[in-house]
Amino acid sequence: MNTTEKQSLSVRSLTIVKKILVENPEINKIFSSANSYNEVLESTRKWALSTIQTNAAANNYYKNEDTDSVQNISWKDIGVIRFLNYLDNEGITLPDPNRKNNPVTSSPIKNLYNAVKYGKGECSKEFFLDMLFLFRQINGRLKQKFPSEQKIRSWMSKYPSGLSERIIADRKENKERILKVIIELISSGEQKSERYFFEEGMTEEEKYKRVRTWWNDYRFHLRFAVRTPAQLNQMLDYSLRPEKLSVLNNAYKAGIPFFINPYYLSLIDVNVTPGKIGADKSLRDYVFHSRQLVKEFGNIVAWEKEDIVEPGKPNAAGWLLPAFHNIHRRYPEVAIFIPNTRGRACGGLCVSCQRMYDFQSGHLNFNLEKLSPKMTWKKKMTVLLKYFEEDTQLRDILITGGDSFMNTEESLQEIFDGIYKVALRKKNANTNRLDGEKYAEITRVRLGTRLPAFLPQRITKEFVKILADFKTKASEIGIKQFVVQIHVQSAMEITPAMKEAVTRLLDAGWMVTNQLVFTAAASRRGYSNKLRKVLNEIGVISYYTFSVKGFMENYHNFATNERSVQEKTEEKIIGKLVGKLPNQVADIYLEGENIQKNLAEFIKKNQLPFLSTDTNVLNMPGVGKSMRFNTIGITNDGRRILEFGHDYKRKHSPVIDKMGKVIIIESKSIAAYLEQVENIGEDPADYSTIWGYSSSETEDRISVFQYPDYDFRITDRLTNYQGETE
Repeated sequence: MNTTEKQSLSVRSLTIVKKILVENPEINKIFSSANSYNEVLESTRKWALSTIQTNAAANNYYKNEDTDSVQNISWKDIGVIRFLNYLDNEGITLPDPNRKNNPVTSSPIKNLYNAVKYGKGECSKEFFLDMLFLFRQINGRLKQKFPSEQKIRSWMSKYPSGLSERIIADRKENKERILKVIIELISSGEQKSERYFFEEGMTEEEKYKRVRTWWNDYRFHLRFAVRTPAQLNQMLDYSLRPEKLSVLNNAYKAGIPFFINPYYLSLIDVNVTPGKIGADKSLRDYVFHSRQLVKEFGNIVAWEKEDIVEPGKPNAAGWLLPAFHNIHRRYPEVAIFIPNTRGRACGGLCVSCQRMYDFQSGHLNFNLEKLSPKMTWKKKMTVLLKYFEEDTQLRDILITGGDSFMNTEESLQEIFDGIYKVALRKKNANTNRLDGEKYAEITRVRLGTRLPAFLPQRITKEFVKILADFKTKASEIGIKQFVVQIHVQSAMEITPAMKEAVTRLLDAGWMVTNQLVFTAAASRRGYSNKLRKVLNEIGVISYYTFSVKGFMENYHNFATNERSVQEKTEEKIIGKLVGKLPNQVADIYLEGENIQKNLAEFIKKNQLPFLSTDTNVLNMPGVGKSMRFNTIGITNDGRRILEFGHDYKRKHSPVIDKMGKVIIIESKSIAAYLEQVENIGEDPADYSTIWGYSSSETEDRISVFQYPDYDFRITDRLTNYQGETE
């Protein structure tokens, strides 16, 4: 034994070890009678293999002969496969990005051996709990029980919607309180603005009437967004607890941005009443900094390696990109376009933002004047869009930031004009190319935004007219899909103002889809289903449910990937589209008329509570999105080690053939996750099957999200890949 292995285990840990031995006589016999650790390894392997040999599908899956047949494998055999994976990787040592890349070793068999033989080891109770439930999955004590639809609906009913009359009334009070604070700030001279001011001699009533009109102006909310913890606490009627205020003050001192606009603050409760306990928890967790983020800020590393670009060198996905920070690319068919405009800013800061690394480095900020486009931007944009024009495979452009809706009308019009010209030239150039040598033409344009939830006042009639006009014009040259990808985190964010904004976008002919980040607060039983339901009611369908990415900076918000698998397997299944239903949903959006009405009628006709159109995935730190993994190890503190494979159902960069599988060490144990949700009012017993989800595969994307077919064959040749150019 080394020094750490000689440490005595806690009474709690030893109690769990005793349970393992009592509940599993064969394991007890192997560990108790073994004369050495190596003998235990050999005996447990024989035991595990003997239990799995009767199931051909399980054997094939374990041997990687049939990599996507999880649905054909019994609950027990999934547990046995995990145990065999632990044996295969016993002693593996990996750098742990959650712990400053310090090495971490997975030795579950050795840990259990030392615990049984000597009562020693460095393991925590979280490790032994995970092992206890692994053996319970194998011995049948932990069964895969699916909740009834009635139970799922009861979970959903716990979470109110921002469209309910009671919530609307409460938020009117919040709005009035915030407006009074802003009146005070302007009147005292503490905050000055050339646009928003009071003339000398105005009465309080006159000031109040004027400020109420400003509320509908999105620029007002950007101007009076809170930027300090003190301002935040004042806006929230000094309701922040001392410990939270301390964290926020430390965040401010560390240089982490604050930017929460008055509208969004009006969605957060200061008085918690029965029926609303925890209702705004996900909102708070998404805009209030956590202790772990404050501690890690300054040392955050980029999660997605392909976002790191060096001039003249391919990124991690193998793509050569322009020597700027404006284009991000992972896949052959789509690239992200980030303009040098106000679109690099947001309407608020999401503390789990995938680009927190860029906030840390100063590439992103909330200085709106500084982010106004320079005289050179038009020329630079032409160069950047030429990248799309000359690429053989690109057909999909995703405009983000920041936030695409933060662009001024003038900037967005310039971007659309540029895209139209590129798409037209690309189409015309194909007339001179043979079938099979033609380039992919632009068929999809997407706008990424959180403003419908953060600041719906931005979606004005003038703004939407630009979208509608572009759609009409671009449709004539073959662009077929126009998508606004919004980010709504909670049914509580869906307000009358947001509903009106979405209606305008739909009326402009754009499909509206949602991406949920599966934070700990958003991962509660029934929560995502309630969000899907309310989104459907306003004409929005779900696109992705993302596991939280990043390392220790996102520890507070991280919900384990096992919980995501549990959610997609046990909860959203009641809204699953089967048979011809996916194509019928696609037809609703293809027709583009009366989306909200037609979607509601479709749901009612097919007796569905909502539509499960989204895919649960993790944005991997290598390349691409996937929820295809096996659990291959576990740390001494109970954090699982997952080996991810790429989603083979979509086109990838050829670099994945060299990259192989991607290993993720989760930042939080399942035990720690369950303790966290219990602390926000959940019953851990409702989540008991989470322990058994150790293998998963990626869901198919439904037809409404597929690219339209060309009436010609494009070339297989790649440009801009690993130095291969025309």
